[in-house]
Amino acid sequence: MINAPDRPPENTATPPSPASWRDGLAVYLQRRVLIVLLLGFSSGLPLALSGSTLLVWMRESGVDLGTIGLFALVGTPYTLKFLWAPLVDALHVPFFTRAFGRRRGWLVFSQLLLIVAILLLALTDPARSPLFVALGALLVAAMSSTQDIVVDAFRVESLPESEQAAGMASYVAAYRIGMLVSTAGALFLVSAFESTGIARSSAWTWGYVVMAAMVLIGTATALSATEPEQSARAEAATRTETAFARVIHAAAGAFSEFLARKDALAALAFVVLYKFTDAFSGTMTAPFVIDLGFSRNDYAAIVKGVGLAATLIGGFAGGFLARRYSLAASLWIGGVLQAVANLSFSWLALAGVNQWALAFAITAENFTSAIGTVIFVAYLSALCQNPLHTATHYALLTALAAVGRTYLSSGAGFVAKATGWPLFFAICVLVAVPSLMLLAWLQRRGHFAALEARV
Repeated sequence: MINAPDRPPENTATPPSPASWRDGLAVYLQRRVLIVLLLGFSSGLPLALSGSTLLVWMRESGVDLGTIGLFALVGTPYTLKFLWAPLVDALHVPFFTRAFGRRRGWLVFSQLLLIVAILLLALTDPARSPLFVALGALLVAAMSSTQDIVVDAFRVESLPESEQAAGMASYVAAYRIGMLVSTAGALFLVSAFESTGIARSSAWTWGYVVMAAMVLIGTATALSATEPEQSARAEAATRTETAFARVIHAAAGAFSEFLARKDALAALAFVVLYKFTDAFSGTMTAPFVIDLGFSRNDYAAIVKGVGLAATLIGGFAGGFLARRYSLAASLWIGGVLQAVANLSFSWLALAGVNQWALAFAITAENFTSAIGTVIFVAYLSALCQNPLHTATHYALLTALAAVGRTYLSSGAGFVAKATGWPLFFAICVLVAVPSLMLLAWLQRRGHFAALEARV
């Protein structure tokens, strides 16, 4: 069984011949699938709180573009989560593991820590202490990425093969809704608090407090779920091993298996660079829209509202492409589309404040980005084929993919400041070229054909 991803749904788990439309819809009402859906909401909620929503808060507080660009670095935990994924696989949390089980114990534990982290971030002031904001955001990202590790493992182990596709579709839809709540929802909340006479800084604080309370949806879900049978069997099989031995076996297996592949280093570079064009432009989308003259509510309604619809439709389109074409051809389509879509922002920068133009640019960007993401996730999933360390292996790959979002994109603010918005988004198209060159090289080497033969 291929590892289920923590982002848009993969095509490889789709049942080959569903009996009927009714049966296909009924699977979404299975209790296990509904549990995964709610956990998807819990995973999607915190991402923007240390990302785009925080960037809007900082820009409104007068923080300069260069500093805002550097805040991409607070996503470091998403990049390095593979380092402690073996700990989550192997170690027990005092009280929580005994009370709730191996996976559910880690779920509840990580979610409680996440709530505390969001509350600490809510108490900071970007205008006075950007450093404390960065530390708070870093803590939120660390707890969020830990929750992602656990949810990945829980999802893979709890869903049978026949429910994997439905589980992933539900997870992704709920993940996007969670992101919408922590972006558009949070921004509307802040505006609502301000309308009652609360000062802007206090309105942002209370907005984040409400977001912290929303994490309890995931906690309630974890408490109502049942421990996956695969997790219980793995726990029984490794009961005689020491904690250290379990950690070493989980980590070594994931690393050694991947590095033993043909063209492993080139594949790793491709994993890092494929979504770089999205990351480089996405880091500056929020300050770009605000700088152009759009209101906070414009950003919430169009960038996050219209963008969500475009993302969901793009996800289905990406799934169709992944089923219709070969893996390599699908990656070409997604890679080119997500790069060229950045030109819509260059056009918007020249057009100025026009809500229809903003809606078009956001639709183009989110639709093509979703296509690229779904196809990319299908590729990552094809790389994870050993159930003994699927969670650690997938955490390694998604962490590497986050390098582009975290480190390579950290200088985007300085580039935008030096070039201006129209040229900046044209540069975003060019940064996709290295990944497409790697794609061509790996295709000639038979990399993707070999993966499809093994699935």
